[in-house]
Amino acid sequence: MCGRYTLTTPADKYKAQLKYERARAILEKLFARYNIAPTQDVAAVRTGTDGVRELVALHWGLIPSWSKESKTTFSTINAKSETVAEKPAFRGAFRHRRCLILADGYYEWQARPGSRAKQPWYIKLAGGDLFAFAGLWERWEPKPNQPGEPIESCSIIVTDANELMRPIHDRMPVILDPAAYDVWLDPDCRDKTGLLSLLRPYPADEMTAWKVSTHVNSPRHDDAECLEPIEAAEG
Repeated sequence: MCGRYTLTTPADKYKAQLKYERARAILEKLFARYNIAPTQDVAAVRTGTDGVRELVALHWGLIPSWSKESKTTFSTINAKSETVAEKPAFRGAFRHRRCLILADGYYEWQARPGSRAKQPWYIKLAGGDLFAFAGLWERWEPKPNQPGEPIESCSIIVTDANELMRPIHDRMPVILDPAAYDVWLDPDCRDKTGLLSLLRPYPADEMTAWKVSTHVNSPRHDDAECLEPIEAAEG
């Protein structure tokens, strides 16, 4: 799955790769993040209602537009690639509100035989480059006379693990090929089969991983120590 990730790439490098035309004041908030966690605001790129590609902040944990409250009773930080087009919480967003969620690495926890404690790993592209998770976004608005403000939220799509990830966990987030960005961000694209074909494991030989300490376990720890290797990855 994907429950924590990093975005430490300098903000001035985003625009060249993501090709957005507008930033909703989010650049003033972007700084190195070493332990991004659910319920926090995250950086994402989407196509606005006027057709302009924009960089925005979204609440991590998708709130369906039809939800009666500004929260859900089930986890929506991840959406499974196998069911994203059918699940009520995600199918509307999959059809019309897809986004790119910016990252440059993520964490996963590996079960250890005979121990309840799991071993955290840090995973990134071999070249250390910025990348984008396949994401979905929604806008929730309170009903008349209901307290609260509109919330724009998101979910990261996950798929089967590749060869690198399989010994660590059986799932991984979908990292999109940059060649797929235009199609993924096109709200008018209705090619369900074509869109689902993009939700595949990223090539294992283009990624790297290493063990990190349990310092990362607490979302209160948001510093470079979270991704420091404690042992070289095997294999």
